[in-house]
Amino acid sequence: MVIISEELLAERWFCSVSRIQRWRSQKIGPPYIKMMGRILYRVSDIEAYEQSCLVIPGAEK
Repeated sequence: MVIISEELLAERWFCSVSRIQRWRSQKIGPPYIKMMGRILYRVSDIEAYEQSCLVIPGAEK
């Protein structure tokens, strides 16, 4: 299992850490782990969330 910090997730998504934190408080985004005061994300959950956000132009829903 590969785990990354919210800082690395923000870097991956080209946004600020505060945006990741705000989305989390709004219950938006991938599942996360809260351990010893840190917020961590499993890469598999991030990839699944990214896949769920994928938009294919011209594809039927």
